[in-house]
Amino acid sequence: MQIEERDIRIDKLKTIRDGGVVPYKDRYEKTHSLLGAKGLPLDTKGVRIAGRILTVRSFGRLIFATLKDFSGKMQIALQEKAVGKDNFSFFKKNMDIGDFIGAEGSIFKTKTGEITLNVSNYDLLSKTLRPLPEKWHGLTERELLYRQRYLDLVMNDGTLERFLKRTRIIKSIRNFLDSSGFVEVETPVLQTKPSGAIATPFVTHHNALDLDLYLRIAPETYLKRCMAGGFEKVYEFARSFRNEGLDPSHLQDFTLLEYYAAYWNYEDNMRFTEDLVKHVLVEVDGSLELVFGDKHINFDHEWRRVPMSTLIKEATGIDIGKFSSARELKKAIENRDIEIHGIETMGFGTLTDNLFKKVSRPTIEGPLFVIHHPIELSPLARRNDNNPAVTDRFQLVVNGWEIVNAYSELIDPIDQRERLKEQAELHSSGDSEAMVMDEDFLTAMEHGMPPISGWGMGVDRFVCLLTNQENLRDVILFPLIKPLIKPVSGPVEDSEQDKDDNLKTTQGAV
Repeated sequence: MQIEERDIRIDKLKTIRDGGVVPYKDRYEKTHSLLGAKGLPLDTKGVRIAGRILTVRSFGRLIFATLKDFSGKMQIALQEKAVGKDNFSFFKKNMDIGDFIGAEGSIFKTKTGEITLNVSNYDLLSKTLRPLPEKWHGLTERELLYRQRYLDLVMNDGTLERFLKRTRIIKSIRNFLDSSGFVEVETPVLQTKPSGAIATPFVTHHNALDLDLYLRIAPETYLKRCMAGGFEKVYEFARSFRNEGLDPSHLQDFTLLEYYAAYWNYEDNMRFTEDLVKHVLVEVDGSLELVFGDKHINFDHEWRRVPMSTLIKEATGIDIGKFSSARELKKAIENRDIEIHGIETMGFGTLTDNLFKKVSRPTIEGPLFVIHHPIELSPLARRNDNNPAVTDRFQLVVNGWEIVNAYSELIDPIDQRERLKEQAELHSSGDSEAMVMDEDFLTAMEHGMPPISGWGMGVDRFVCLLTNQENLRDVILFPLIKPLIKPVSGPVEDSEQDKDDNLKTTQGAV
C-alpha cells in the first residue's frame, strides 16, 4: 500500500468529522444478516443490514456496492433520488472499500437476477484507514496470511470456513466425551515441574514468589491428581507449550486434548478412540473416507495394531528389543548411515522415538495403532505383563502424523519413582527432553489411584487432517510469527532474516 492512500483516507476522515458525522458509531440495529436478507420475499421493506464494503461500482446516479458480514455477501443499490443528493454525494466522495456501513431499504431483484437491497438511507459505522488487498489477487503470500490473518479471513472465503470447521470438530469431540460420562476440568498452565511428557519446557519466573516456573508441556500429571481425588472420567482442552524445533507438523504452543478413564486399559481406550474418531468424521464430514491432498484415507474398517519394534525392524532391519543400551543402539543406527540430530546426548527411549519418527512414521498412511513402546520411552505408562521391556501404550498415526498418544497408566508409585529417577539422571546428563523428579505427583500416587487409561490428541493436527491442510499454522488463527524489525507504517514487509526464519515453518509438511 502506498502511504499516500492512507493519507487520502485520513483527509476523508477529517472531512467527515468536520461535517458533523461521527465516523465510528457505537452500535447499529440490524433486522437481518446478509444471508437472512437475501432469503426475504421481494418488496420486503424496512430491512436493516450491516457489513464491510468489498466492492463499489458507480454508474452516474446509481451506485452498486457489495457488503460482507459473518453470514456471507449481498449487493446493495444506492440511487440518488432514493437517498437524496447530499447523501449520495457523501457516499461517492467519502466511502471506501473496507468501510463498515449500515443500510436500510427494501428487497428487489436486478435485471441480472441478483437479490439486492434498494437503499433508502445508510450510516457510516466505521471508517477504515488502510485498503483491503486487491480484489483479484487477494492475500496469497503465505507469510502474510499468518501475519495478517484478519485480512485472510476477509478476502479468502475458504479461510473463515476452515476455522468454523475447526470449531465444529472441537464441539463434536466435546459432545462425544460429555455424552460418554467425561467431565471437563481445568488444570494449571504455570507449573513447578515440567511433567507429563518427554519434551523441553519453556521457563519463566514468578516475581512475587521469586520462583522459576514452567509452562506446561502437558496436563497429564494434574489430570491424574483429579483421578486420585475421585474423578473417574476427566478431560481438558489444554493449551500446551514445548520449546522445541519448528516444522509444519510441530509448533511451540498448541492445543492438546487429554482424557483419563478409571478402570479402563489401553485396549478399552483403543476401541473408544476408534469410535470417537469415526463419530467426528461422520458428524463433521458425513463420511468415513478422508481426502487429504491426492490421498483417499479410508477409516471404515477395524484399524490395525502393530508394535513399534516391528515397524522399525521392517524399515531398517534393526531389532530394538535386542539392544540393552543406548550406546549399542547408536552404533547400529550409525552403521546403517541413518542421521539423527543430537544423537550423542540421547538416552535409549529418546533415541528409539527419534528413530521411529525418522524411518517409520512418515511412511504410515493409516489409520494405524502403533503399540508396545519401549519402557524407556514411556515413563508414565504401565509395564506390559507379558513383556516387561515394553508398555501398554498406543499411538494413532494417520498420514505420517501422530494424532493420538495413549496408554494404560502407571499407578504403581514404587515403579513410577524408579522410572522418574532414571529420567532425572538422563536430564542431568544433558537429555533436555527427559523428565525430572516430581515428589508432589508421587505423593498423590502413594495415596492411591484406580486402574486408568489416558489419552492425548494433538487437536491442531487432527483439524489439519479434516481440513486438508499440511501446515499447523493454517488451522491456528494467529500463529506465532517473528516480529517485524520495522513498525508497520506502510506495507507489511519482513526483513530478509525474518523471511528465512519464518519460511522454516511455512513450507510443505514432513
